[in-house]
Amino acid sequence: MYSENLVWPKDLIDLRGLSAFHLTAILDAAENFREVSEREIKKVPTLRGKLVVFFFHENSTRTRLSFEVAAKRLSADTLSLSSSGSSMAKGETLLDTAKNIEAMSPDALVIRHSASGAAQFLGDRLSCPVLNAGDGAHAHPTQALLDLLTIRRHKGRIQGLKVAIIGDIAHSRVARSNMIGLSALGAQVRVAGPPSMMVGGLDDEYGVKVFSRPEPALEGADVIIMLRIQLERQSGQLFPGAREYARVYGLNPRRLSLAHPEAIVLHPGPVNQGVEMSPQVYQCPQSVILDQVSNGVAVRMALLYLLVDNPERHKA
Repeated sequence: MYSENLVWPKDLIDLRGLSAFHLTAILDAAENFREVSEREIKKVPTLRGKLVVFFFHENSTRTRLSFEVAAKRLSADTLSLSSSGSSMAKGETLLDTAKNIEAMSPDALVIRHSASGAAQFLGDRLSCPVLNAGDGAHAHPTQALLDLLTIRRHKGRIQGLKVAIIGDIAHSRVARSNMIGLSALGAQVRVAGPPSMMVGGLDDEYGVKVFSRPEPALEGADVIIMLRIQLERQSGQLFPGAREYARVYGLNPRRLSLAHPEAIVLHPGPVNQGVEMSPQVYQCPQSVILDQVSNGVAVRMALLYLLVDNPERHKA
């Protein structure tokens, strides 16, 4: 496999620091694992006898189910924790939780947390690999990787593609991880959103072009990634209302026509139809949102394989 000669970090906290070779190796491994999901018996013994712990302090449906399916298809044993059903609801600290998880001798921990930095905190304290399933507004590396796989499968490449990311940039961990991954693989990234949902310095930090309106970002785009409005992470009302947001920033057939005729549309989900995009766009042939879900399982299988089944590749 292409990844054999690469040295892998112990944890996957963010895509920052991973080279184009690492990213390509993950996507290549995911392509191989897609075949497992197409079999009559969708299971391989790769992680038989390994324990994968899921700690979801923040609500999730798609990401959690995708990771659980990935682990089960690799024949791993799984254990799920949640903040509402754990001692954290009784005042236990994240450090206490880390110590208790370590005592279970897990082979991997998948964490989703509302606090930025929580995944790194546990990664620094646990001996097993830690995979970040989203921490605050910081990073969501596996979502970005499944987006990269979806783009590559539909477009055949990522290098040189024009990619527009539209919406709540300031509060989106998906946007941050995608900007890193897409740029590392040679895409030309543009971002657009309301000034109240934008942060400064994106052009310098990520090498992207920044617009306050969606139209110039969409012009000739090969790929469009629409973002969910992150109401749960906003401290106040940052736009007049859903109808006004849809009118100015929502992806409708007219705005979609500005992109390349064969452009594809992605969204991390859940989609607020009629807000971030119209039902017509959501249901059009250019929408590849369900493909993202399928590719998410393959990507997470690949990551569990690379980080759990191959400890000799980890950095000391």
